[in-house]
Amino acid sequence: MTKQLFCLFSLTLGCVVLQTNLSADEFSVQHLRRVSIAEAHQAVAVDESSFYAISNRTIARYDKQSAKRLVRWDAPAKSGIQHLNSGVVVSQRLYCANSNWPAKPLKNTIEIFGAETLKHLESKPFSETQGAINWIDRHQGAWWIVFAFYGEGEVRRTKLVRFDDDWKETGMWTFPESVVQRFLPNSNSGGAFGPGGRLFVTGHDHAELYVLDVSANDSELEHVATVPAPIAGQGIAWDHDDPGTLLGIIRARQEVVFMRWLTTP
Repeated sequence: MTKQLFCLFSLTLGCVVLQTNLSADEFSVQHLRRVSIAEAHQAVAVDESSFYAISNRTIARYDKQSAKRLVRWDAPAKSGIQHLNSGVVVSQRLYCANSNWPAKPLKNTIEIFGAETLKHLESKPFSETQGAINWIDRHQGAWWIVFAFYGEGEVRRTKLVRFDDDWKETGMWTFPESVVQRFLPNSNSGGAFGPGGRLFVTGHDHAELYVLDVSANDSELEHVATVPAPIAGQGIAWDHDDPGTLLGIIRARQEVVFMRWLTTP
């Protein structure tokens, strides 16, 4: 059951979420810094030394400390890359979710780049055409991907799918109604596994993170908390080289935001 939450939010001091269940954790998001980034339109990815701003057909790598742009990649006109939605860096490769949404029939791919050079290396097509691929993450030796559906009549079909290294499906979960209601009128936009092995997801617009647990015995994700955050939906990324640091974007301002996730027992 989703817990009722009482939220106190401050852009400079962070935000605290107090839950009526006294045994539950208290969560806080501390705003660290923000930088103006032209390509901050869909998502952000991060590795040890760089962050990657992702737009529909453009990716740019920036130095994580100075925010100096190091390299930029633009999709060739006939590449089939139309709507990059998110990215994750794994073993010096940047994996990006891509679809042709809102065209029909849908075409979904994972586009793979060399993280340092942004050279396009390969494309992994999916047969799934019943939902737009919105984000990808690597967790517990598996790939996790969300296929999103939009609008009141379809959003509940949005699903999280787990794949093995051969891209065979090994699990599938739907989102709880309490989170779906916050997705509307759009859908799930970003997601990444973070502290405690929990899944953190966003909608398209709200300044919120939805904290979820993935159960091996249940086909529906468990809604743990809704936490205000100084972002505006879209793709997010945990900095695994700086545990507890989360990156997100504010599309309207073309900003990448650095945050710190805190928990108090």
